[in-house]
Amino acid sequence: MSEPDYDCLIIGGGPAGLTAAIYLARFHLEVKVVDAGMSRASLIPCTRNHAGFPDGITGQELIDRMRAQAQKYGVSIESGRVTRLDRVEGRFEAQWGEGEAEARSVLVATGVRNRRPSMDEALHDKALADGLIRYCPICDGYEVTDRKVGVIGSDSHGVAEALFLRGYTADVTLIAPDKAMALRQKDWEKLERFGIRTVDGPCRAVGVDEDTIFVETAEGTHRFDSVYPALGSDTHSDLAEMVGAKLSDSGCILVDAHQRTNVPGLYAAGDVVQGLDQISHAMGHGGVAATTIRNDLTKVKPLIRGAKDLESQSQGSAME
Repeated sequence: MSEPDYDCLIIGGGPAGLTAAIYLARFHLEVKVVDAGMSRASLIPCTRNHAGFPDGITGQELIDRMRAQAQKYGVSIESGRVTRLDRVEGRFEAQWGEGEAEARSVLVATGVRNRRPSMDEALHDKALADGLIRYCPICDGYEVTDRKVGVIGSDSHGVAEALFLRGYTADVTLIAPDKAMALRQKDWEKLERFGIRTVDGPCRAVGVDEDTIFVETAEGTHRFDSVYPALGSDTHSDLAEMVGAKLSDSGCILVDAHQRTNVPGLYAAGDVVQGLDQISHAMGHGGVAATTIRNDLTKVKPLIRGAKDLESQSQGSAME
């Protein structure tokens, strides 16, 4: 049987996948990245939470820099959405669009997708670019300090996000997305204790101006400086599941401390793995996964520079 095309195929070109690609290429391994262009990081208008960029950097610029760095070391990056992944005789076979590849190992770094609030798609994209819609209070809660903030969500997740944001501003309103607010008694007590208002749904964001987003609710139209949808997310773990990887109850790929799944040769990193959904965390996953992949691969086939020369010398010694 011929050798696979690549030592590692990385599915997903976000911070986790690209960090791993840079590491693996610098380990002198053959690496391919297939990216569907769906990284949440690319949608960030400006992150001031990422170390090393005191004035902030757009998510797309950060991704572009990482792609250029990976390509500098010989990583092949192709646009496409992998639709099939199989494990055949100890190797992996992947297919996307018109492309296909075989690899000794696979890193799944496909991330998650935020569930969006009810609003026109073009309006959503404009609001996101202007910082009127935000999805990560850990990343950018600082930017709404002492501002008027709405949180769309009516379960404990929505309550938790509203309470988190209460650490940045006294003006927080929790809005039910699709019906009257339905919460447990202890959640009501928390909201009352910290002065968080509640508004019944259904709700829909209906307009934006330069620095305001307007949300229509069952109790009238409200204006906010920023709105945080706390509606959960959908995890892109289908490819891992396709080859037998175990998932958590929330659909995240289960891994050990070294980013290994239960399937030999299959690894996962970034938001698709349960943990803190942060760029820095995803990059850490990528570095750990790449180092593990390198070390696991060398258990099967040693990675030794000049191995052919050593083999020739060994054969020569045997003939003497």
